[in-house]
Amino acid sequence: MAEIIPNSSNIDPRSGFCKSNSTFYSKRKPNPLPPNESLDVTTFISSRPHHGQIAFIDAATGRQLTFSDVWRAVDAVSSSLSADFGIRKGHVILLLTPNSIYFPIVCLAVMSLGAIITTTNPLNTSGEIAKQIADSKPVLAFTIPQLLPKIADSNLPIVILGPNCNPNSSKLRIVTSIEEMMRREPSQSRVKERVNQDDTATLLYSSGTTGASKGVVSSHRNLIAMVQTVVNRFKLDEDKQTFICTVPMFHIYGLVAFATGLIASGSTVVILSKFEMDEMLMAIQKFSANYLPLVPPILVALVNNADVIRKKYDLSSLNSVLCGGAPLSKEVIEGFSEKYPNVTILQGYGLTESTGIGASTDSQEESRRYGTAGLLSPNMEAKIVDPESGEALTVNRTGELWLRGPTIMKGYFSNEEATASTLDSRGWLRTGDLCYIDEDGFIFVVDRLKELIKYKGYQVPPAELEALLLTHPEIADAAVIPFPDKEVGQFPMAYVVRKTGSTLTESGVMDFIAKQVAPYKRIRQVAFVASIPKNPSGKILRKDLIKLAVSKL
Repeated sequence: MAEIIPNSSNIDPRSGFCKSNSTFYSKRKPNPLPPNESLDVTTFISSRPHHGQIAFIDAATGRQLTFSDVWRAVDAVSSSLSADFGIRKGHVILLLTPNSIYFPIVCLAVMSLGAIITTTNPLNTSGEIAKQIADSKPVLAFTIPQLLPKIADSNLPIVILGPNCNPNSSKLRIVTSIEEMMRREPSQSRVKERVNQDDTATLLYSSGTTGASKGVVSSHRNLIAMVQTVVNRFKLDEDKQTFICTVPMFHIYGLVAFATGLIASGSTVVILSKFEMDEMLMAIQKFSANYLPLVPPILVALVNNADVIRKKYDLSSLNSVLCGGAPLSKEVIEGFSEKYPNVTILQGYGLTESTGIGASTDSQEESRRYGTAGLLSPNMEAKIVDPESGEALTVNRTGELWLRGPTIMKGYFSNEEATASTLDSRGWLRTGDLCYIDEDGFIFVVDRLKELIKYKGYQVPPAELEALLLTHPEIADAAVIPFPDKEVGQFPMAYVVRKTGSTLTESGVMDFIAKQVAPYKRIRQVAFVASIPKNPSGKILRKDLIKLAVSKL
């Protein structure tokens, strides 16, 4: 059946809702998107006019890269990748590193060739990284010397991020260093294949409720649309701004803002390799930063420690904090506004599957609509769908949020079943979030249909931990739930059924998991029970266990 294309008279200007097709339309001004099909995101970013001088600063060393330094380095690295290593369109390149000034250079160089960048969390275990390598099949890896042991068994050729490329290990195939590649003169003999906007640019891995991490395939078109949204959201073309980067660049949040989005605007990005509160605050003071992207637990810490922080650091340059990961409560927003009256809170909602774009609050006034994820981003459409009946709902009715727009992924890598269950034939992305949209067009996230645990902004799939628990010789059954915590948001808690005669302890369970997963996935609380509640089809009744856990607070 052909889709109804509404005219503006059918759309409620207050909510953005169209009765004729039960779709919500963004109230924000649409972003213009380039019409030429033959365009890669690197070329799009490099061709944007701006007046910025310094692109990146390494907070630890003070090393600076100007915009001309960055583009010279991108040109040299892409030339080396093509001429020296035969990297071609469609090849996958693995990037395993903490935040670094090399991160955007590698991403932009790889994507300029039509090759595909896949990133992974430096905290992941070698086993977790090996699964991603087996799935994505990269032909080359970039990493730092300290992380070499995590890919030692991969047999991948490796480029060292930094000057050192001679570690003592016969197992490793170190081929060069990023510094050597950056010194290379761009080669006229490199193969420059035609890249189209629909070609794949990134392959980021998103935690699934089944426990199997899925590769999210995003196109150059997705990233170009994302860059336009980021630049226009903050009106970055109008004035020079300095951002602090503590959120992880391997994650969609960091990739959106720091590896691609902000370099298009002429803004300066101060990069911290990891989050450390004092280092972050010192960097704001030292570099007179204006914008601070963060996740809710850090914002809460800024409120709770405000008196000490304001005495110790000069944060007068800071005018905005950008918070993503979960909606902020009224208490947190009001507490922050009281302690930092000159700083505006801006919130955002997005998924890896939507290239980090979905909804946002773009002013203090919008953020004071407490609990909201914001208004739909430019060019974005939404539906609220009843999960049981499939009926599209109207204003102030709760259902699953579906999104459609130019930043929605192409699908999941080599996983037709998962793609079909998440993307429909008309391009609607089922977000897995239960939401409603109010009469003014603001989105409110009520609950997650997906059962992911959000620990400090990291996604932890319960099913992955449950599968590991069931491999323990003394565990008969197990369930993992999100346990609410003011400091970290949520942490994994396990309910465990011991086998008859077992004397397994709480610490024994936690230690067993800690040896097999990244630190953010560790189980931090255990309760032993006689049985795990399940529905007739055998599905764990996680909500019953959450109620039980919370009732004992």
